Amino acid sequence: MRPYRAALSWVAAAFCTAAMPAPGAAADLLVFAAASLGTALERIEADWEARTGSDIAISYAGSSQLARQIELGAPADLFISANGDWMDHLVAGGLIDGQSRRDILGNTLVLIAQGRGAAPHDALAAGAMTARLGEGRLAMALVDAVPAGIYGRAALVSLGLWEEVSDRVAQADNVRAALALVASGAAPLGIVYASDATAQDDVSVIATFPEGSHAPIRYPAALTAGARPEARAFLDHLGSPEAQDIFAQAGFIPAGT
Repeated sequence: MRPYRAALSWVAAAFCTAAMPAPGAAADLLVFAAASLGTALERIEADWEARTGSDIAISYAGSSQLARQIELGAPADLFISANGDWMDHLVAGGLIDGQSRRDILGNTLVLIAQGRGAAPHDALAAGAMTARLGEGRLAMALVDAVPAGIYGRAALVSLGLWEEVSDRVAQADNVRAALALVASGAAPLGIVYASDATAQDDVSVIATFPEGSHAPIRYPAALTAGARPEARAFLDHLGSPEAQDIFAQAGFIPAGT
């Protein structure tokens, strides 16, 4: 097994283990949230629990994985996806309360390199990215299933770079696992959200993908069809000025911007 593949397996396993609620843990609400929301949503969760006395369990993973778990009967009360397609899929299947759906956030797609001091680089020009990669790999979330990977592939195609790097991509189960590959040095470059780069001290943004190179990045949130009544209040809170400020500090684009 090549070193980057071993690192990918280890990072993905560690992330998934840490992200899932403890077996048998009782909670007033169970939230399924895209992995990129982790840092900000943990702060919002703590504030909400302190304010209301209720207990929230949050499971972080790629939006595709979470959607499939809901299809299989996972008892989530609230689903926050990193793109609209997986939410549309669950609405069509009658598993989401479509009337509760709303976009709560936006984001930006960036190219990162290891180290806080990495200098900006014209890596989005033809030939520049492969030159910067050297013998290494480009870390991305799954390009056919996970929103960050889908956006990333679309951006590379739009810029005429996909054919150049497609055989150099190390695909991770979610965007935070791709981030960890770069932070650990297992991959020299990675494509993540701007909020992910903000959450990690060991990476730097060296380029930002033009908005027109991919579909707008939106985070829809909605109650599941079987959501407990308490879930609506937390969903409403995600759009409050307090929560939106926390998201903005974490690098997200506030709703409506």
